Amino acid sequence: MSANQTVDPEDIAELIGRCKLSTSVSEFHGSLVGYISAGGTFPADNVLDALKLEPDPAPNADESAMLVRLRHQTEEWLADTDLSFMPWVPDDESPLHERVEGLADWTRGFLGGFGLGGSPEAAKKLSEDAREILRDMATIASTEVTLDEDVEGDEDSLTELEEYVRVGALTLHAEMAPRQAAASDTLH
Repeated sequence: MSANQTVDPEDIAELIGRCKLSTSVSEFHGSLVGYISAGGTFPADNVLDALKLEPDPAPNADESAMLVRLRHQTEEWLADTDLSFMPWVPDDESPLHERVEGLADWTRGFLGGFGLGGSPEAAKKLSEDAREILRDMATIASTEVTLDEDVEGDEDSLTELEEYVRVGALTLHAEMAPRQAAASDTLH
């Protein structure tokens, strides 16, 4: 994989398998997005340490470089004014139950990453809209979903939830980004 190549879910799935990480691709991506959105820093550019994931064996040099590229790629997508960011959840061709589980995994990961990357002081300053998004994500992450006979209705509901989660992540990132920039500015 070249230095400029985009990292995709399949690359992360291979890393998760080889390094025996106890997470899914959706949960891993959600964790990374939540961590970045909350303003988390990456000591020594180590993504797995920042996300409190314990690989066995450790990633090789190429995999570590891929994780750094994924971090930067994710930061760019979250900051993109065209709102091109998309959570890594199973695609529309996947069975509905896998998509529902993937969205729940992603929101669980996001909440965990947001908690790891943020600070209690920043959490106290969140807007009411941001707090509501976090509460809704917690509900999505913890809800046991049963599918109806009305698969089309379930599809529509899931599509709406996926869009809500996507926009919610972008909203939280946008709210926290000015604070991150302000906190890192130094006066000369």
